[in-house]
Amino acid sequence: MTDTREDEVTLNRAKYGDRAARQKSATAPAQPRIPRITRLMALAVKFQDMVDRGEVRDYAELARLGFVTRARLTQIMNLRLLAPDIQERLLFLHGASDATRESRLRKLVMHEHWPDQRKLIRAVGPPVQRPESGAFANQVGHQTRTMRRPPSRPDRSPDGA
Repeated sequence: MTDTREDEVTLNRAKYGDRAARQKSATAPAQPRIPRITRLMALAVKFQDMVDRGEVRDYAELARLGFVTRARLTQIMNLRLLAPDIQERLLFLHGASDATRESRLRKLVMHEHWPDQRKLIRAVGPPVQRPESGAFANQVGHQTRTMRRPPSRPDRSPDGA
C-alpha cells in the first residue's frame, strides 16, 4: 500500500519577477518618512498613558518590555517635560526639513520653566538637515579653522636679534 499526499502551494509570482507587478509598485508614491523625534515623542505619550492606566507598573518594567536600558527610557520620557506646544510641534513635524535633533531637546528639557524652553527653542534657529548625498564633510558644512599668525611686532627684527 502506498501513501500519497497532495498539498496545494500558492506562489506569489510578483515577488519573483512579474513585470506588471513591479511596474505597479514602482509607480506607487512613497510614503513620507516620519521623523525620528516625532516617533520618540509619540512613544513617550503612549508609554505615559500605559503607566497611568496601570498596564505596566513603572518605567523599569517598560524598559524591560522594550529591550532598552532604563537610562534610554528616561531620555525618551523626559520629552514629556517639554512645554505642551513644543510637544505638539514635535508630533506634527513633516519630512527631513523639520528634523530636530534629540540632543538639542535633551538640553532644552533641563530648563523646567516653559517660557525659557520656548525662548531657547527659538534661539536655536533652523534645524540641522542631514546630507542627502555627497562627501560628508562637504555636505554637513564643517567649518575649517584657519590658523592665523599673530601680527608681526615692529620692535622685533626679522633676524631675531
